[in-house]
Amino acid sequence: MPRGTTRQRLGRVRTEDGVGLAYAEVGRGRALLSVSGWLSHLETGWSIPEERAFQLALGEGCRSVRYDRAGCGLSDPLPDPPSIDGELRQLDALAGLLGPEPFDLFGSSLGAPVAVAWAAEHPERVRRLVLSGGWVRGGDLAPPDVREHLLGLVGAHWGLGADVLTDVFAPDASAALRARVGRYQRDSSDADTAVGLLALGYRLDVSDVLGRVRAPTLVVHREHDRAAPLSGGVALAAGILDAELVVLPGRSHLPFVGDTAALLAPIRRFLGLRAPVRDALGLTSRQREVAALVGAGCTNREIGLRLGIAERSAEGHVERIRDRLGFRTRSEIAAWYAAETDSTASGQVG
Repeated sequence: MPRGTTRQRLGRVRTEDGVGLAYAEVGRGRALLSVSGWLSHLETGWSIPEERAFQLALGEGCRSVRYDRAGCGLSDPLPDPPSIDGELRQLDALAGLLGPEPFDLFGSSLGAPVAVAWAAEHPERVRRLVLSGGWVRGGDLAPPDVREHLLGLVGAHWGLGADVLTDVFAPDASAALRARVGRYQRDSSDADTAVGLLALGYRLDVSDVLGRVRAPTLVVHREHDRAAPLSGGVALAAGILDAELVVLPGRSHLPFVGDTAALLAPIRRFLGLRAPVRDALGLTSRQREVAALVGAGCTNREIGLRLGIAERSAEGHVERIRDRLGFRTRSEIAAWYAAETDSTASGQVG
């Protein structure tokens, strides 16, 4: 793969009430529009190797589009308090960008009930619907006292609140990845927006519109998701006509943490896409071998001798690894490989 082909293309679109939304796309082909969870930042997320690799694997073979909702990342500030109507207006703007043909819609976490509501209103636009880590009634996510505690913590101590929620969202991540996710959340929005969107998630109730969804639907949910109980995924599948439910092992709520290959496989099958040719972090088996040797301190010449390939080929593999993982130097590859090896040895997946 030539260097640079894994870069996302950034753009902007406006809602009918003038709010500017940043979006990013990769790939070519049939459109797949993703509605993110609680918070996002297109550039910061892309700099995290695990999320970058997940997005590339999800969208391989199609035109994959995702966006920062208003108040988050590169998009305009929220003009009004978060609401389902505002969320649907934002989805309207992104759908307009994709043209008149039906497209696939993927909603994760907070994005799942939002995607359900939009699909119910626009049955002619959604070809297939995928819901991951979602729920029907936000009030079922946690008892009232827990919800109030989290809202208060995020509002009063955003740094600590982000760290606490990272532990809930990504318990299977390595310490290094949890630190990156915590920074990612803080980069994505200010405390007021974070509180408003978290409260919106708790308020949402799509039970009245489930029966109006007509698109073939796949619900994927990790069995021990610590942020969104499995009962929410079961309720989504039960309420949507002929929906397919796939329950996966794991505790992490964020789709790019944990066994991402197991999560991606049923999604890509359902969307009619081939299995990705790379592993969960976007590397081929040869690139994994090269990364290990970089981690061991080998030069390109030494890598070539060890693997029986030309030095120039080894150099090309190193460049592609850097491009795939968003790194600039060999030392970053070595540090990443060491951290991943340590987390795997300790039983964590990151």
